[in-house]
Amino acid sequence: MSLFAIGDLHLSLGAEKPMDVFGGRWQDYTEKIKKGFAAVVGPEDVTVICGDVSWGMDFDSAREDFLYIDALPGKKLILKGNHDYWWSTAAKARNFFAENGIGSIDILHNNFFDYRGVGLCGTRGWFYEEEKGTEHDKKILARECLRLEASLRAAGDRKKYVFLHYPPKYQGYECPELLALLEKYGVKQCCYGHIHSKGCASAFNGEYGGTLFRLVSADYLDFVPAKIL
Repeated sequence: MSLFAIGDLHLSLGAEKPMDVFGGRWQDYTEKIKKGFAAVVGPEDVTVICGDVSWGMDFDSAREDFLYIDALPGKKLILKGNHDYWWSTAAKARNFFAENGIGSIDILHNNFFDYRGVGLCGTRGWFYEEEKGTEHDKKILARECLRLEASLRAAGDRKKYVFLHYPPKYQGYECPELLALLEKYGVKQCCYGHIHSKGCASAFNGEYGGTLFRLVSADYLDFVPAKIL
């Protein structure tokens, strides 16, 4: 039983926004994702998908994407990305999954999951720079910090791994509020997505404040989930 992470699948099986139009690594990406999971993920494994799961605007238009994910091996935990417009509430998502026979997907949001004694925590996160951000940005960041802390608290005294969509540290940017929470709760690893293409070269992969940071965007990983534990 192993733990994996990958972000930004950007599926569009029920919407008209396939990533193949960008060419390069994104060409035939749905087949690459399927092969990537099959190569490393077993039926007893767990994969955290770090946001930007589907381009669907609602549950109905995202149905085929969720059925596709459900057919991938192992259990999948999904958190919200900035392009997950289908996102409503965790309860509505779970009801939708149940109604459509989707049994291998659950939602990581204001909660945590226990993985062999390790607390899997997370939220979307946010980019916010004091000198550039608006009051709206500030409120969103405050809400995301509350959600992350709720997730971390729920995990109790377990060793904690955090999964975000937005990176809390990127190039010259740092989000001190989120980084402080990771340090406060002794988070061992933080996986994040959102960064693509040439931006991946500037992503932070390494240890900072006692936490190991890893970029897990699908194209950065060549569509093969990264083994975390």
